[in-house]
Amino acid sequence: VAGFLGQSFRQQVAGLAPSPTRHLAMTRPDGRTPDQLRPISFQRDFTEMSAGSVLVSFGRTRVLCTASVDEDVPRWMKGSGKGWVTAEYSMLPGSSPERVDREAAKGKQSGRTVEIQRLIGRSLRAAIDMRALGERQIVVDCDVLQADGGTRTASICGGFLALHDAVTRLVQSGAITENPLHSYCAAISVGVCGGTPVLDLPYVEDSTAEVDMNVVMLRPVNGGESRFVEVQGTAEGMAFTRGELDELLMLADTGLGRIFDLQAGLLSEAPPMRAPER
Repeated sequence: VAGFLGQSFRQQVAGLAPSPTRHLAMTRPDGRTPDQLRPISFQRDFTEMSAGSVLVSFGRTRVLCTASVDEDVPRWMKGSGKGWVTAEYSMLPGSSPERVDREAAKGKQSGRTVEIQRLIGRSLRAAIDMRALGERQIVVDCDVLQADGGTRTASICGGFLALHDAVTRLVQSGAITENPLHSYCAAISVGVCGGTPVLDLPYVEDSTAEVDMNVVMLRPVNGGESRFVEVQGTAEGMAFTRGELDELLMLADTGLGRIFDLQAGLLSEAPPMRAPER
C-alpha cells in the first residue's frame, strides 16, 4: 500500500507541537503544554539478528522492540490456516534509578509484566490479518532500557514498527504474497494532574496523577476513521466525570493522530532486504 512500507525509521520529532486550537496556560515540569507530546524518535534495525528491530524513545523512556518470526504456530492453532502475534515485556535491571531485579532469577513474572505484555499482544493482533500472515507466529519482545513513564505505550508504538518490518521482509522473501497489516497501531497515556488533563505523562506526573489512562487506537492504512482497541483508566485520586472522560479521550485521539502521521511518514519506504540465511 502506497505510503505504508517503511522510510528511514530514524526520525527525531522535537516535542511534537501542541494544538493551536486551544489556549492552554499550564506549564508542566518539563516545560510542555498539556496537549504536547514528548520528543519521539524511532531507530530502525537497531539490532540486525531479528526480522524487525526498533529502538523507540518517548522523552527519556527508551524501549528496544524486536520481532522474531517462527515458522510454526501454537499447538491449538495448527491447521487453522491462521497465524499468531504475541508479545513479551521486561524492564532491564538498569532501567530505573533503583535496580530492577531480573524476573528470570525469581522464576516468576510479576502481575504487572503479564498485564503489560498481554496488552501489547492484544493491541498488535488488532492491526493484522492473521489469515494473510499464514501459519506462523511472530513474537514481539519489548525490553525497557530506560523507564520514565509510558513504557507500555512506547512498547506498542515501537512494537508495531518492528512487526511491520518483520512482515514486510516476509513479503520480500516470497513467504507471503501481501502485507497482512491493515492498520497503524499506536498508544499514548493521558491523565489529570493538578486538575488539568495532560498528554503523554512522564514518571513525575504519572506517579502523582489524579487520573491515569492508557489509550490504544488503530488507523486503517487505506483511510477511514480511527478506532479504539483498548482504554485503561483509573481514578488514582478523585473519581472522574463522563465529561472529563470524554475530554481525556479527545486529548488521546489528538496525540495519537500525530503519532499515526509520524508512522505514515516513516513507513514510506520498505526496509532493506536481507540475504537468505545459509
